[in-house]
Order: sequence, then C-alpha cells, then structure tokens
Amino acid sequence: MNLLKGRIKIIDQYIIGKYLGTFIYTLAIFVIIIVVFDLSEKMDDFMKSGLSFWGILSKYYAGSIPFYVNMLSPLINFIAVIFFTAKMADQTEIVPILSGGVSFNRFLFPYLVSATIIFSANLLSNLYILPYTNTLKNSFENTYVKRNDPSTKSNIHMKLDDKTYIYIDNFDNKTNSGYRFSLDNFSGDVLTKKIVAENIKWDSLKRKWQLNNYSIRKIDGLKETMIYGNGKQKDTILDMRPDDFSAYDNVVQNLTTKELSDKIRKEKIRGTGVMNDLQFEKYKRYLHPLSAFVLTLIGVALSSRKVRGGVGVSLGIGIFISFAYIVFNQFTQMFSTKGGLPPFAAVIMPTLFFGLLGFYLLRKAPK
Repeated sequence: MNLLKGRIKIIDQYIIGKYLGTFIYTLAIFVIIIVVFDLSEKMDDFMKSGLSFWGILSKYYAGSIPFYVNMLSPLINFIAVIFFTAKMADQTEIVPILSGGVSFNRFLFPYLVSATIIFSANLLSNLYILPYTNTLKNSFENTYVKRNDPSTKSNIHMKLDDKTYIYIDNFDNKTNSGYRFSLDNFSGDVLTKKIVAENIKWDSLKRKWQLNNYSIRKIDGLKETMIYGNGKQKDTILDMRPDDFSAYDNVVQNLTTKELSDKIRKEKIRGTGVMNDLQFEKYKRYLHPLSAFVLTLIGVALSSRKVRGGVGVSLGIGIFISFAYIVFNQFTQMFSTKGGLPPFAAVIMPTLFFGLLGFYLLRKAPK
C-alpha cells in the first residue's frame, strides 16, 4: 500500500477516479434498466407467488442484482474505459501527458490499478458472494417462475464409492423424494448387501435419508438374511444430496467453492455426466475476472487516439468488441458442456484471444 502511495500522482488519481466513477455510474444505469425489464416480464409470476414486496426483494432481487452486476461487469468495464479515454483524447488531454515525458506504459499504470480493483472485486464476488445470492435467485425462479417446468429426474444410476451403487427410478426435486430406490453393496465382484425401498426422502433437519417400506438383504457366502420394514421408516446416511439429482440446470451456480471442489472429486467416482459443467463453473470463477485487464488494454489502445467523429466512433467499436467477447464466451461454454471441449480451454480461450488482440492494439497505439 505504501508503494502505491509513492507512485500514484495527481494525474493517476484523476484517471482512476474517472475510470471507477464511469464504471460504477454506467453499471448502476444498466442494472436499473435490466431490473425494470425483468420486473415487467415477471410481474405475473410475482403476483401469483403471493409474496409481499419485501419478500420479492429479499428472496429474488437480493440474488438477481449481484448476478446482473457480475454478468454486466466485463461489458460495462470496457464501455467505461472507451468512453472516458476517448473523451480525454477528444479534449486533447492525452497528448500533453505523453508530450510531457510520460511513457505510454506509465500512462497505463492508473488503468491497471483500476482494473486490479475491479478484478479483485469480481474474484471475491465469484468465490464468496455469488454462490449464496445465486441460491436465492435460482430457488425463487425454480419455485415460482419455472413452476410448470419438469421437476423430476428419471432412471438415475450412480456410483457412490468403490463398493456402493444406487438406482432411483424417479426423483422429485420439489419434495426431495425418490421412488423405487435400490442400493447394491459389493466386495470385489460379489454382492454383499442389497437395500430396496419404495420411497426415499431427504430429511433436511437430520441431514439423513429416510427409507420407507424397505427391505435389506445381507449376503455372506451361502448365508442370507432378510430384514423387512413394511410400513416402517429407517434413517440412513448416504454420500449423496438432493442436488445430485436436480432437474434444474442452474443448481451448479448455487454451490460454494468448497462444495464445487467436493462435487468434482465425487463426480470422478460417480461419472454421472456433469463433470464438464462442474469444471467449467470452477474455472470460470477464477479466470473470468481476468477480463478486467484484457478489456482495459483493448479499450485504452482503441480510444487513446483522437479520431474524426469524436467519442461515438470509439464507443461504437468498443461496444462491438465487448459483445464479441461475451458471444465468444457463450460459444466456448456451449462447446464445453455439449461438444467435449475441455473446460479449462473453454474458459481461457476468450481471455487469451482478446488478450493477444489487446497487446497487438497497444503496439499500434500512438505513443
């Protein structure tokens, strides 16, 4: 911190203030616009939910606004850099700075300081805030907005560990109940225990599974014992949770970073087909904030030159490139989750491509 105090000059404070001020102001405007459109689109769902204004605000918008801020951050970051830098160039503020002996690399210093602040805020948000706010948002949407969407998952086969396999014919995410459940426990290739239950239900208070109308068959060589629990209930601990059988695509966004890492570790054993989704979400949380640096470099390179047409030309080019970045991100995500592209490559490719573009444009920028 003391090192920064010694290096930050008045012109640095001016640029950092312009950068962050424009970023926050523009982000606030865009979020308000999106909330207004979202409110008009979901008004019928809000009315049907029977929730009060405070209930909607605390159960939905407390989660959706951080989501919108995170989603818009790269776009707004780029627009902010383009807008105020192009305005500085148009008012001939950059030429005196460079003519006064300040190198272009030194001119970039306050931009990188601002980008570091935005990067840090996005990273901390991805790791510690968004998993909780996304839980609010997605729970509300799954309950009230997607009420007519299928909430069940069928024909579930899962390997819990090296010895245990389970099957659930049908699992209802709204009641956290599974029907026609069976568990097979093996020692090598030999079946040692089989549990069959008509119904299995998650008890969120005890954090255990409850078996209803069950039977337990134990096999020890040629000896077999049967335990019947017709009309009875039995609590049991299994290494699985209701979200392992979720029919909703957004459940991965609700996981904390620790839960995500644990789920990836378990998925290596289970092989349920969601590994790419889990790894993409994990890498995205760490690597997407790097867009603050990439888009800042491109923005400065594009807008630091005074051009005929003023701020509008630079702003138009900037918006086009920022949308290209977002579309590229969406394509790589689709190819990762549906087309077999490695998740790490899918996450890093847009950053690498536009990062190289940023360095190329910086070399061509006026010095």
